[in-house]
Amino acid sequence: MLWLCAAATASTTDNPTATFVTSLGTFSAEIYLDRVPRTASNFIDLAQRGFYSGLHFHRVIPNFMCQFGCPFSRDPANSRAGTGGPPDGTFKNLKTGSLELRSNGGNIEDENISRDSNLKGTLSMANTGAPNSGGSQFFINVADNRFLDWFSGGSSKHPVFGRVISGMKVVTTISQAKTRSDNPVVPIMMQSVTIHPRPDEL
Repeated sequence: MLWLCAAATASTTDNPTATFVTSLGTFSAEIYLDRVPRTASNFIDLAQRGFYSGLHFHRVIPNFMCQFGCPFSRDPANSRAGTGGPPDGTFKNLKTGSLELRSNGGNIEDENISRDSNLKGTLSMANTGAPNSGGSQFFINVADNRFLDWFSGGSSKHPVFGRVISGMKVVTTISQAKTRSDNPVVPIMMQSVTIHPRPDEL
């Protein structure tokens, strides 16, 4: 699995936010439901189901990013951490009201429609490099990584679906953890992810 310093572009709408409580502190992010509704709805659905609680950051690289969301990382020593996704099934697109599909290992259809760059503080979908191979894993950029933009012309195509709005220092601290093969030596757990929706949206 694949897994800025301009600030992420501010949203012009009142999007849902998410609070991430980790073993190293708390940070919050705006989720771009207005820009990438399928990708945002997928994340929101998984968070509300408790999918992320108890997982660990399995890949952190200073001056690059922190990656998270693999179910195998529940055991931080699992060698398969970074290769898993959510169960196949459906979830509701919270903008259109239609049902979206997770298939072939919990993957969703790519949503390369909003030209938001992988800037410092943005949340972006991880994938294998193949089309439609993103599921539950995502990464938080701690540097300007525009070469990962789906519209950059390069081979890496990672759509941004949110931005950190508070607690970026916690994210940076996570990225600087001592690692072995990019996996934190001292496990860093995601204790909970709580969604704070717009009352008229969710």
